[in-house]
Amino acid sequence: MGADDKTARKDALKTWSNRPVEIDETKTAIGKYVSLDCEFVGVGHEGKRSVLARVSIVNYYGAVVMDEFVRPEEKVTDWRTWVSGIRPSDMQNAKSFKEVQYKVADILKDRVLVGHAVSNDLKVLLIAHPKRLIRDTSKHAAFRKISKGRAPSLKKLAKEFLGIDIQGDEHSSVEDARACILLFRQFKDDFQRLEQARESRGFLKKAKSAKEKALVPAIEEA
Repeated sequence: MGADDKTARKDALKTWSNRPVEIDETKTAIGKYVSLDCEFVGVGHEGKRSVLARVSIVNYYGAVVMDEFVRPEEKVTDWRTWVSGIRPSDMQNAKSFKEVQYKVADILKDRVLVGHAVSNDLKVLLIAHPKRLIRDTSKHAAFRKISKGRAPSLKKLAKEFLGIDIQGDEHSSVEDARACILLFRQFKDDFQRLEQARESRGFLKKAKSAKEKALVPAIEEA
């Protein structure tokens, strides 16, 4: 971990409680930042394989931008209701995977995506998103400190830094997406500072590589 990362982590842990954040459902414009979360059900033998069943996206203020149930293309063998919150009745008006996928991709385009281990959600959605536009709460240095360097659970982060209880029973992808955006807003300056530091290191690395290539003498053809 570099000096910039360590400084940002210390500053974040010291000042987070002085910057309260809250949901404001009246601010419905999508804006620059969105938070995404998904719920899954099981298919195949004993329902061990996960497929998408619900996608929720909220904006910077926590207002719902999208909340769609997704109709699995395979027979569901385990609804996992106790954790997913998904029931067979939710599929009555569910959208197809392709329809939801295109809608999500359109919303995410050119926006900063916030999420918890969000690469897993993107993988299931079969959507790519630029790394520079991702803010992952499971990887933020200040948050990992409470789990001794490991990825902390979203439930633990919400309790520790927001003082709220989530995932008490069945999960809600809207609730989880809102928890992520609240965490991001609480530490927005720190997320941005770390991202700028990473971009600077990447720029310097590219500049150094270009300089080294320029110093290599060209081999003339005979």
